[in-house]
Amino acid sequence: MGLTGKAVLILAVALAVMLFAATIWLWPRLARRSVSAVFGRVGLLLATQMAVFAFVGLLANNSFLFYGSWADLFGRKQELGVVTDHAAGTLAAKNIVRVGTQRPDVPGGALPTRGGRIDKVVIAGRHSGIETSAYVYLPPEYFQPAFARRKFPAVVVLTGYPGTSENLIKGLRYPRTALDRVRAGRAQPMILVMLRPTLAPPRDTECVDIEGGPKTETFFAKDLPPAVSAAYRVGRHARNWGIIGNSTGGYCALKIGLHHPARYTASAGLSAYYKAAEDPTTGDLFHGDQRARERADLLWTLENRTQPDSSFLVTTSRHGESNYAGTRKFLALVKPPAQVSSIVLPSGGHNFNTWRREIPAALDWMSSRLSEN
Repeated sequence: MGLTGKAVLILAVALAVMLFAATIWLWPRLARRSVSAVFGRVGLLLATQMAVFAFVGLLANNSFLFYGSWADLFGRKQELGVVTDHAAGTLAAKNIVRVGTQRPDVPGGALPTRGGRIDKVVIAGRHSGIETSAYVYLPPEYFQPAFARRKFPAVVVLTGYPGTSENLIKGLRYPRTALDRVRAGRAQPMILVMLRPTLAPPRDTECVDIEGGPKTETFFAKDLPPAVSAAYRVGRHARNWGIIGNSTGGYCALKIGLHHPARYTASAGLSAYYKAAEDPTTGDLFHGDQRARERADLLWTLENRTQPDSSFLVTTSRHGESNYAGTRKFLALVKPPAQVSSIVLPSGGHNFNTWRREIPAALDWMSSRLSEN
């Protein structure tokens, strides 16, 4: 369970509630003046307070992103920082700089020609002014002589909010799943560009351009694909690009795909919602602009705007997901030339386990919609 995941918060709440209930239940039995009763009372009070403290700490961390993972919390993140010389124009000129590499957790991962490679990069947006880190998974074929002249399709992969990019690699296992689907003959080799949609943490911008604030939509629509295509062998046409995400990332993927068909031909939302959230984590997204608010409502857009010649995939479950009704409406509203597909599980919550069940089929679907050149 990731440090910033909902599962950890739920577990912390459940533990605190159980300990509180145990304290109320056992207190009369521990009312005696014996040493064991005193230690029992102290132990229950201490355990309950520690559980409450843990929950409050986790909640604060999810809101402000002090630590991104358990390793970060316990000080095991020891890799050195890398200087990016902006004055010399390094990042500004290239828009993307590789700052590290790592082996994918796959069989044969020590050799790029067998397991591929994961690059950690910093991407600077010319139009948005946003600079953020990301991971780029390069499949084994990228390093094989037989594919030396080939351009690969690319898929932008987004986390939920707050999320960490590392969860896409370790928790949701996108590189390993992509490799498995290729080896099974179900998908073509694709480059994965993995990052979180929270480009101005801790604020959740819901992938909109905020007046006087971060231009997250511009980053994903205008900055990211050209930067990656300039650094890697990736096509520059919409047919070469897809975007997928879970939860907030799923909403962002569908939103970007719906509004920017000239950039992305396929979009997949796993457990997505269909209207921009507006809460304390987002702040004022629209500044009273009702047209901007309506544009960020995907169902409103499908009903009131011309639909793009693009493909969409949405996922939900009949029991366990709150987006079931919204997903059914999304499916009903998509009309030609747009195309829509769905994954509907019998049951499954809003969590990593559910998304891991959906990702293999989603990558197969994405692969079938993208072309290499």
